[in-house]
Amino acid sequence: MSVFDEPKVDCHLHILDPARFPYVANTPFHPAGQEIATAAQMNQVFAAYGIRNALLVQPNSGYGDDNQCLLATIAESSGRVKGVAFVPLDISLTELQRLKSNGIIGIAFNVPFHGVPYYLGAAPLLEKLMALDLMLQVQIHEDQLLALLPMLLASRVRLLIDHCGRPTVQSGLQQPAFQALLDLGRRGRAAVKLSGYVKFSQQPHPFTDTWPFVAALVDAFGLDACVWGSDWPFLRAPQRVDYGPLLTLMERLFPQAADRRKVFWETPRRLFEFKA
Repeated sequence: MSVFDEPKVDCHLHILDPARFPYVANTPFHPAGQEIATAAQMNQVFAAYGIRNALLVQPNSGYGDDNQCLLATIAESSGRVKGVAFVPLDISLTELQRLKSNGIIGIAFNVPFHGVPYYLGAAPLLEKLMALDLMLQVQIHEDQLLALLPMLLASRVRLLIDHCGRPTVQSGLQQPAFQALLDLGRRGRAAVKLSGYVKFSQQPHPFTDTWPFVAALVDAFGLDACVWGSDWPFLRAPQRVDYGPLLTLMERLFPQAADRRKVFWETPRRLFEFKA
């Protein structure tokens, strides 16, 4: 069986449809051209590559905390798609409950975009997420995790780490922030997305310099806490990225079909409770 035929959940991608859902005026970047990614285009990609379910992530680009496009895509998916929303830090419990009832499984912190100080007072939001059993998806880079770690460890919110934690490759496996991330995995405190290699690699595809970091994450988290995401449609990518090569890269990283089935299918279906 080809990797394209294996059942898969894409756990990180974005929908951008400004013709149907106009961008919010005050967002700093409005994707255009080949970065436009409608639900119809997503479904074409899924049909070509054997993607059966998806976890959509609200993009800060274009939409900010206006989740209308995300929620409409989920509603029209017959249960095949769920989402991670971006919300104001002071969102009410009632509004979070409404989002959950409409297919949202978690809330995103985009720390590279907003900066560490923006999130340091977010403990009350974490309490609301815990009350509703919603996940906190955290994107960090460089050493940002270290500044947030006391707040995250003080909470029992379920954590989902974006894009391998976006380590600084040239600083090696022993850099303190990456070691702290591995410790979260060993303690069973988080799941991690094996995705976004282009965001921290210093090399072109197949991003060989990221492979030791992926191996360390798999060792620390285990395959029961690792999922895969494409990051389609590759917003502001510094070099060309294509969906098919990302999938064949997974064959190199995980040559055993049983391991790929865990990462592609079994773990995300369980973590995000896909039924369709």
